[in-house]
Amino acid sequence: MSAVSSDPTGGLTPAQLRNRRLRNIAIGLAVAFLAALFYAITIVKMAPGLILKGAS
Repeated sequence: MSAVSSDPTGGLTPAQLRNRRLRNIAIGLAVAFLAALFYAITIVKMAPGLILKGAS
């Protein structure tokens, strides 16, 4: 039976923790950018149909 460390950082150095945090922020920003991009593309693709329906 192995002893499980109660250290929540998993024994990482402060530099490794900083790099992990920066990487997580970068991934979060990339996901948010993609979500906004997909939203914008959807709105642009729907807009011509909405404009034509509103004109008649």
